[in-house]
Amino acid sequence: MPTVLREGRYRFAFFSNENREPPHVHVKVGDDQAKFWLDPVELAVNYGFKAHELNEMERIINRHQADFLEAWYEHFS
Repeated sequence: MPTVLREGRYRFAFFSNENREPPHVHVKVGDDQAKFWLDPVELAVNYGFKAHELNEMERIINRHQADFLEAWYEHFS
């Protein structure tokens, strides 16, 4: 699970076996996890995060969207 970014308490990463899905990033803190599509940025699944945390993650992803997409295509090419 390559980490792409750590910001605050959030860890943004890819699972290496998910290259058949559209570009996305997983966000993990402890036992909580969420998955966001990257183009367009949209919540795919949430396991345990509160709405305000998801909003914060989405803001972070929007700020780093180009970096995440670049890392995705580099990792899975």
